[in-house]
Amino acid sequence: METKAQRIERLKREKNPWEALDELRRVAAEGIEKIPAEWMGTYLRWWGVYPQGDGAGVLGGKGGEGKSAPYLMLRIRLTNGLLQAHQLRTIAEVAREHARGIADITVRQNIQLHWIALESLPRVLESLWCAGLTTMGSCGDDTRNITGCPLAGLDGDEIVDASPLALDATRMLVGNRDFYNLPRKFKVSISGCRAWCSYPEINDVAVNAVQINGDIGYSIRVGGGLSADPHLAVKLPFLLRHHEVLPVVKAAAEIYRDAEVLREHRDRARLKHLFLRHGWTADRFASEIEQRLGYAPERHEFDSSPDTYRDHVGIHPQKQPGLSYAGVSIVSGRTSAQQLAAVASIAERFGSGEVRTTNMQNLLIPNVRNERTAEAAQALAEIGLPTSGSPFARGAIACTGAQFCRLAITETKSFTRWLVTELEERMPGFAQHLKLNVTGCPNSCGQHWIADIGIEGKKIKVGTQLVDAYYFCVGGGVGKHQAIARPIGYRCLAADVPDAIERLLDRYLLLRDEDEDLRRFFARHSDEELRYWLAGVPVETALRDASPGRPPHEIDI
Repeated sequence: METKAQRIERLKREKNPWEALDELRRVAAEGIEKIPAEWMGTYLRWWGVYPQGDGAGVLGGKGGEGKSAPYLMLRIRLTNGLLQAHQLRTIAEVAREHARGIADITVRQNIQLHWIALESLPRVLESLWCAGLTTMGSCGDDTRNITGCPLAGLDGDEIVDASPLALDATRMLVGNRDFYNLPRKFKVSISGCRAWCSYPEINDVAVNAVQINGDIGYSIRVGGGLSADPHLAVKLPFLLRHHEVLPVVKAAAEIYRDAEVLREHRDRARLKHLFLRHGWTADRFASEIEQRLGYAPERHEFDSSPDTYRDHVGIHPQKQPGLSYAGVSIVSGRTSAQQLAAVASIAERFGSGEVRTTNMQNLLIPNVRNERTAEAAQALAEIGLPTSGSPFARGAIACTGAQFCRLAITETKSFTRWLVTELEERMPGFAQHLKLNVTGCPNSCGQHWIADIGIEGKKIKVGTQLVDAYYFCVGGGVGKHQAIARPIGYRCLAADVPDAIERLLDRYLLLRDEDEDLRRFFARHSDEELRYWLAGVPVETALRDASPGRPPHEIDI
């Protein structure tokens, strides 16, 4: 009998899905009732496709996965979040015709569609290809969407525009038969901004521009990742030059590909597990890279990353004289086909026809003339996409949730919008930066481990029914004072979450030191204190693992 890991490894050895496009077309034409299990469960992922959950989430099935609906989720790859208006309009048309008018922006700058019929899949892919878009490698055991700063080339404070490197790395790794079969997903970030807004701390490989004595180079981190076993990336002691970045990224991908020990268990297969379980260190990884390169890059010790709130909402000047960008706030990343089509038109009317996605699940329009920013902001507000927002709206992130994900325990998208509305009404004067991340299961697709307040979906039995609930983790974050959020032993019904957060933030406003942010405030208070403030009364510690069952693997957004 094969284990799940052994079966998937065998299937990958037998077929490269990127080289089986004709077979994909044939399988799609035969319909979802006849699709081979290996295509539905494995090979479709290399083309950016997952089975869509039936709305019940993990509780609707068994063995850690819910049941599938006869529809597909499709993820569109947008390297560095770069889009043209005509491409966004194509996505809007596909969403309207094939996805019931729904589109989600993800935490890796993708756009994700649901309700795709298998029979329509070839036509959908061809529509996207004609617009210069692809879904290739946005799911599966390969290199996922390579993220970067959405202000690449626009930010007056950036060290360098690194988006060409991100695009070159995509061409190097995606579609390349040498890298179609990795142990699991492989996440890469390449950025030239000073704020590190692409979260290098949680990527498998992250390259960031640095300035040393007036010269531009690049630092690299490896082994970051969240899920049920969060691990912040470790710094390698290299100072890379521009021409060294791609060879080093390739060498890191080869180290991951060739690590057979990571192919034994699907839930221990990420690059971070070399550090978590197999004793690897930064020095060992650096030595492995040097062996593959055949030489030793220059070594350098770097300062810690910046402690900056990484947000792109609002009207802000670009480095190009007379131009600004307009960043919109989209709570939980959920948009409609009508909104996306309208954004494309606004980008053409007020900007240069460019649009960018962010890993905060937002959009921005660059190259708006300063004298027209007010008009552009008004046009965006009229379609429900404001260029301003409360700290709750701007800081909220939500995973796909049980509406579409077979692994989720709770519904997240509409819950997050309701939660934000409740907090805005209760605390209209709250003005502190806040990262409020909602994830529907332990896998942290909503990145609750790096949130000021992160809540993880659970169930609580009320009478004879299981009801949505959330478990609290606080004090997470990236940057200079990076930390994994602390599970503090408190959970409550979803309906009670606004009360709990209001109580906690009230105590923060009352007791904080001058200029003390949430992360530092939480760090100097005990779990017992924080739990008491959340509950409003003394409560016993709730075990984090007290859930209906932990899904055995992850599906990220």
